[in-house]
Amino acid sequence: MATFILTGRLTLDAVRGLMSKPEDRTAAVGAIVDAAGGKLLHYYITTGDSDFMLVAEADAAEDFLAGVMVAGASGSVSNLKTVRAWSSGEFAKVAEKASAISGSYRVPGS
Repeated sequence: MATFILTGRLTLDAVRGLMSKPEDRTAAVGAIVDAAGGKLLHYYITTGDSDFMLVAEADAAEDFLAGVMVAGASGSVSNLKTVRAWSSGEFAKVAEKASAISGSYRVPGS
């Protein structure tokens, strides 16, 4: 399974909703990730450039991104940014492949 990290901001309406009815949103976030075919690993409320961050796994980027589209279309979140994450071991395999094909690239002007 691929690992994805999603960050974003809560809209003004979402903040108002949480103020009028405070709740832990982990189950709601997990439900959309599950519905899209993924698995929620972590959900955090954050400070700084983003209001929340979640880490999830999915078999394909398309599965995870379908859930992101639904959340974005709801109007309760904005500034969504998704990145793919690799464990160090997974990335070592990427580096091995890069090493094997490194002679195939010609530098511009050479």
